[in-house]
Amino acid sequence: MDKEIFLALYPTLVRPHMGYAAQAWSPYKKKDINILEKVQRRATKLVPQLSELPYNERLDALGLTTLQERRTRGDMIEVFKMLNGYEDIDCSQFLQIEQRERYETRGHQWKLKKPRFRTTKRSNFFDARVVNKWNSLPGNVVNSSSIQVRVQE
Repeated sequence: MDKEIFLALYPTLVRPHMGYAAQAWSPYKKKDINILEKVQRRATKLVPQLSELPYNERLDALGLTTLQERRTRGDMIEVFKMLNGYEDIDCSQFLQIEQRERYETRGHQWKLKKPRFRTTKRSNFFDARVVNKWNSLPGNVVNSSSIQVRVQE
């Protein structure tokens, strides 16, 4: 199997199963994350010219990201769609928006509030896990008119 065949098969046949409904069930324990990532690790070794490279270098050579990064990106896209009305969901059910007048020095105007809960069980739910990542995004990404805007590094 060469790189082109792998890139035609893996993203269409395998990866969708690994990311199905990830915003709802996103794993947070290291062992669960490693089990999922292990599938991609093994799959990338199927390309003979890359099999001896470390995992991160195989991903770079194939133009792929880790599954954890994909889940985080999916979470951010879901928040963006909820806040901008692309989803038929009342975002106030999931997110507490702290819309501010002055935001020039501290990020963007769509800061989210961390939900309060008494136990740690809810700390990995969607509404809790997206807050810090969303609040750290640059203003040009949060205020963009499209999902296709990338973070400038």
